Amino acid sequence: MFDALKNMLRRRRDAEPAPAFADDDKRVAEAALMFHVIAADGIVTDEEKRTLSQRVSRHFGLTDEEAAQLVQAAREADAEAIDLYRFTSTLKRELDYQQRLGLIEGLWEMVFADGVVHELEDNVVWRVAELLDVETRDRMELKQRVREGHDRDEAARG
Repeated sequence: MFDALKNMLRRRRDAEPAPAFADDDKRVAEAALMFHVIAADGIVTDEEKRTLSQRVSRHFGLTDEEAAQLVQAAREADAEAIDLYRFTSTLKRELDYQQRLGLIEGLWEMVFADGVVHELEDNVVWRVAELLDVETRDRMELKQRVREGHDRDEAARG
């Protein structure tokens, strides 16, 4: 009887598709930080979700379906994390300085996605940059560049 139960559980486990993104995948870590930024103010808007999906799709070369799976994995990872170190320690080890700058730029894109720079979002980017050993000057230059790009986009739509 015990063997039958084990076999049934094994068949069920084997029938389940493997997750598209493993917990230790650096893409999950990057996307989880981006999700953490858009959720920092307690409101995740449709525009923020769309920006996150577009960013991960473009940055990692994913289809829309793969991007949706990554965003879901990131949301779950963020919900389970007790701090940012879980993600930043992996990324500090896996990314060179230029890639870390690219991540910080992506975080700023999340901050500006809804057109409102909330102090909690700004603070998350600052903390992540510190944990990734990104220079303050570089972080602020990236913020300015993303802000200017966002302002140009808004003016063009306007």
